[in-house]
Amino acid sequence: MKTDLKKEIPAYSARKGRFDVISVPPLQYLMIDGAGDPNTSSAYGNALASLYPLAYGLKFFSKKELDRDYAVMPLEGLWWADDLSVFTANRDKSQWSWTMMILTPDWITAAHVDTTRATAAAKGTAPAIDRIRLEALDEGLCVQTLHVGPYDDEGPVLARLHDEFLPAQGLHPTGKHHEIYLGDPRRSAPEKLRTILRQPVKRS
Repeated sequence: MKTDLKKEIPAYSARKGRFDVISVPPLQYLMIDGAGDPNTSSAYGNALASLYPLAYGLKFFSKKELDRDYAVMPLEGLWWADDLSVFTANRDKSQWSWTMMILTPDWITAAHVDTTRATAAAKGTAPAIDRIRLEALDEGLCVQTLHVGPYDDEGPVLARLHDEFLPAQGLHPTGKHHEIYLGDPRRSAPEKLRTILRQPVKRS
């Protein structure tokens, strides 16, 4: 049996056109940090070129060595900047910082990652693989919605979230803006891309 964490973790489902308050359990991810415009930054390209080989290498390692198969999860990102308006208004991507991530099953350990990293690094095609870490993220209470369409159309949705929904519900943002990319921009038209937008919060 192949494990599909998207189906097992309710937080990987969201609804378009509404904000839902949810509780996200602690989860572990492969993570790599960077900064700058993801469309032009070589650091971003190198990050993805290293994350995916390690994620798929872990899947094959788990299936072969641990007899536990699973579906590789979608790419995710934590995004932040000193000024929120660079996300919601002027979308100045050069000011963004990011952590790109892929969720990893809880039976995968740091030792498994190190073993798989060495194999992937030997191929010489993952330029930033040494910067990837396995780390837990505990977001807890969150608000999320499903955005359908181009990434650059997220601004008004995020503005409504922060300027209208959160104050009306007595909620305050506590963590970094989180995106889960259910669509593949290489294969989907921009208007059909599906992205979960998540914001960790606390009650006032």
